[in-house]
Amino acid sequence: MPNPKRRHSKRRTATRRAHDAITGVTLSECPNCHERKLPHRACPKCGYYKGREVLEVKEAE
Repeated sequence: MPNPKRRHSKRRTATRRAHDAITGVTLSECPNCHERKLPHRACPKCGYYKGREVLEVKEAE
């Protein structure tokens, strides 16, 4: 198996890693209760997805 002849410079390594940064979580707004939620998932606050209730959410006492 071939091995590298010379080491890569810091600049070349940093240039390759320029796109490896972790991005934040993108959130969308629930059209029913206007809370922030993950896209393409049921809202954990109200239980609605695409205009209909798909989860039963317990009320906090």
